[in-house]
Amino acid sequence: MYARAMAAITTALLGVAALLLPGSDARAGDVAGEHVAVIGHRGASAYAPENTLASIDKAARLGITWVENDVQRTKDGELVVVHDDSLQRTTDVEQVFPGRSPWKVKDFTAAEIASLDAGSWFGPKYAGTRVPTLRQYMRRVEHNHQKLLLEIKNPELYPGIERQTLKLLANEGWLDRQHLAGRLIVQSFSADSLKIVHDLDPAVTTGFLGTPRVSDLPAYAAFTDGINPSYSSISTGYVAAVHAFTGPHDRPLEVFAWTVNDAPTVRRVVRYGVDGVITNKPDVVRAALQAP
Repeated sequence: MYARAMAAITTALLGVAALLLPGSDARAGDVAGEHVAVIGHRGASAYAPENTLASIDKAARLGITWVENDVQRTKDGELVVVHDDSLQRTTDVEQVFPGRSPWKVKDFTAAEIASLDAGSWFGPKYAGTRVPTLRQYMRRVEHNHQKLLLEIKNPELYPGIERQTLKLLANEGWLDRQHLAGRLIVQSFSADSLKIVHDLDPAVTTGFLGTPRVSDLPAYAAFTDGINPSYSSISTGYVAAVHAFTGPHDRPLEVFAWTVNDAPTVRRVVRYGVDGVITNKPDVVRAALQAP
């Protein structure tokens, strides 16, 4: 194991060195954006309230296949799709339940959260939009024939959320061969959470959110299939180093960069050789990738 890891690190560092030589380029074909996935961040969140059914429907209307979401758990154990650990920013919880500051997701029941308006903050058109349960969300993604990058959010607040999420996905038919072959990735900022997911179901594709040191990549490659960093934290050399490692499904680790919303940045990160771009404006990214 040690010898394999050291060989991989050596290969990665040699790849970095080659990419830093004068005249070296990113991976052939990727400058034109070929084979780069476009992932709608919390749906098409520049155009509809984030993490709602309206947002993934908007992504579908834009022709965007991949969407990303965030999963947390209510006081009574329901999995819901919401980004912040507080409901304050994206709902009217402060008006509906004024005495329950700081309005944490984990302190409200599913019924209470379902009563909240999760759209008016974004615009009058979306007044009355609701926070979806993960079950509702999965059924809409399936209806739209979309693919899902599912983030387990704040797992330290929700012991056992990994097992519960996988059970729901299984019940909704998302852990069969067809879905696992290319329609589902589970990601988290928590390496421990991803290890749990991998141990519970090694067939699930996973992605680590962050930018680990190259020397730490062998450890990550044991339980994750990708490294998903902020675009501002990477370079051509770093992406090449990640690609030099093989994940648990015997494929090179992939890199999905976030959150990229303008054409110049799209072109820059694609030249780094990334495999996917996570964005609030998937139409802008797609147009940049298709531009000559």
